[in-house]
Parts: sequence; C-alpha cells; structure tokens
Amino acid sequence: MAYFKYNNKQCYYNEIGDGTPLLFLHGNTASSKMFDDIIDFYKDEYKIILIDFVGHGKSQMVDKFSVDLWFDEAMQVICFLEKMNYKKVNIIGSSGGALVALNVALERPDLVNKVIADSFEGEAPLESFVQNVKLEREASKQDDDAKAFYIYNQGENWEQVVDNDTEAIFEHYKTIGKFFHKPLETMQPDVLLTGSKEDEFVSLVAHDFFENTFSSLLEKIKNGKMHLFNKGGHPAILSNGLIFSNVAKKFLKE
Repeated sequence: MAYFKYNNKQCYYNEIGDGTPLLFLHGNTASSKMFDDIIDFYKDEYKIILIDFVGHGKSQMVDKFSVDLWFDEAMQVICFLEKMNYKKVNIIGSSGGALVALNVALERPDLVNKVIADSFEGEAPLESFVQNVKLEREASKQDDDAKAFYIYNQGENWEQVVDNDTEAIFEHYKTIGKFFHKPLETMQPDVLLTGSKEDEFVSLVAHDFFENTFSSLLEKIKNGKMHLFNKGGHPAILSNGLIFSNVAKKFLKE
C-alpha cells in the first residue's frame, strides 16, 4: 500500500491504470472504497487516483478532525498532487468530497483541469441537517445498512470516524459556517454540478433543492453547468453509476 505524508500523518493513496489522471474524492464517513463498484466505468480511459483523507479508511487515524474539515482535506489533496508532480488533474468529488474538490480548484487552479462536484448542499451547511446530525448519526449506528457502509469503508475504527465527523460538522457550523475560503466567482477550472432529484438528504428540504441551489451557485461559477438525474439516492455518482459515468466522461472530454 502506498502512502504520502500530510502534517506527519500517513495518507493512503492508490493509482490504477494509465492515461489522463482522474482523482476521486470520497465523502464524509466514507473512504475511497465507496468508489469500488464504479471505477470500472472509468479505468479504461483514465488513470484512476484514490485517496483516503486523514482519519479515514486506510489512512492514519486521528483523535479529532480539523474543524475546517473540507478545507483541510483540500490541503491534503494539494499536498498529494504536489508531491506526485501532478498537473491539471480532473477531479470528481462526491458529497463532502465535492466540497473538497471545489476548494482544491479555488486554491490551486494550476493543479486542476476540470471538476465534477456531485451531491452536495451548496456554499454553506444546511441548518436542518446540522441541528439533527448528532441524533441522526447515533440512530445510523443502529441501522444495519448504515453500519455496514461504515464498516466497509472504515473497518473496526468505524465508530470513532463517525463520531469525529459528527463533531467536526457541528463545530464547523457553529464557528465557521461556510465551506469555501475564496469566492466562487474566482473559480477558474470548468465545473459540472451533479445530483439526483431523489437524493434523500436534500429532498426533505425541498423537492427542487439541487435545481435551486446549483442555479444560484452557477450565477457565481461562470464556467459551470449542472446535470440532474431524475432517479437515484445519495450520492448520484453511485446510484446512477453507468449513466453518471457517461455524463462525466462527456464533460471531461469537451
């Protein structure tokens, strides 16, 4: 297994195949294993790069996460790209990974070709989600499907990862309250925003949540567009696997 160092922590990465680099960034409480079932759709045309953020998956565990979680994870990605001498990579970030991908593109556009930001809540945390996050996470630990997802992605440390993430989400909302350090108007790489209209995390807020949220983001991201899928749960990259990959590859080749 291959690792790079970030702030004296061991971060796992994996590279598969050859070609134009395509970096996948996982979401909260997940790891790069979340992409296991879909990388076959991409690996014939791209060099697949997978990373586990600090405290997740096969990377070094930590007692607590950075409160500015999605920015810190972007710094991990930038550290990796610099150490590996990557330039102009394509990035697909899903859920929390979408926030990371956009932060990387804002901070270091020289390292990024195009970004696909999938199934995320916008520029700022959703109050309705954060207010319930502690209760919902405790309930999820008792839910067989959620628990299976945690164990699959994290192994035996799954509960600590979930608790660390819950605490970071809550503290971020209270003390920082926005996902990006730089204005979206300064975005240089082309961006595709994706989501599913049936996404269970946001459809409770509004049935047209992604349409409204992404439209307002695209007023700021001048070189951006969106593609919404009618069917499928959270995140769209997994629930719409093959169809999503066709949309993604078309965008990356434009």
